[in-house]
Amino acid sequence: MKKIIIPQDINAVLEKEEGFLNRSDMTIFTTSDNEEALALHRAEKADLIIAKLDTPKMNGEVFCSLIRDDKKLRRVSVLIICSDTKSETERCLQCRANSYLTTPINNETLLVEIHQLLNIAPRKALRIPLSIKINVTSKGVLFTGYGENISVSGMLLHTETLLADGDTITCSFYLPDSTHISTNAEVIRLLERTTEHDTNGYGIKFIDLDAGFHAAIERFIGKVGRQE
Repeated sequence: MKKIIIPQDINAVLEKEEGFLNRSDMTIFTTSDNEEALALHRAEKADLIIAKLDTPKMNGEVFCSLIRDDKKLRRVSVLIICSDTKSETERCLQCRANSYLTTPINNETLLVEIHQLLNIAPRKALRIPLSIKINVTSKGVLFTGYGENISVSGMLLHTETLLADGDTITCSFYLPDSTHISTNAEVIRLLERTTEHDTNGYGIKFIDLDAGFHAAIERFIGKVGRQE
């Protein structure tokens, strides 16, 4: 049984995804602020907490510190929600959360984050695990990386090159069925490095994906999904 603590308004977003909330192995707790979320976690030992960077009684820095410094509470994934400003995203990077998302929240991106942080399988049509080489151009500089977990909205990118949240890049890669894809994308998430030897990881969102490329990715995902 997976336990998730979610702010009430974020839960309202997730309620639109009935297949997710109706899973028999999920228990959802809703809260009005970070202080209440902390109290719930002490009582329930949640698997994932979605919290806001700023609430009236407790900000995200204090919230994460109290959790990470407590041996009984630290074994939980924390996703912070903040506004799309440089100052707030920098605060999120410092507060020891596993990941963060900026508002306005994209439903699919939020669900992908939840699936990954809970280490549960998403629905087959959403995202397909694979590893492909990608040629990337950022600010006129060409470099290579590897992509995984592709969907029609984006993928995860691993590369030695440093990128920042909000950077726009151009990606060129081949699907395993030899279909060539070329599209612009935006860095929307910085992945936490678990060891010093890990490459840099980024969640990227495709921008204005060509209709033909969109259809090609959908066909590939559908084909792989049917084989599983």
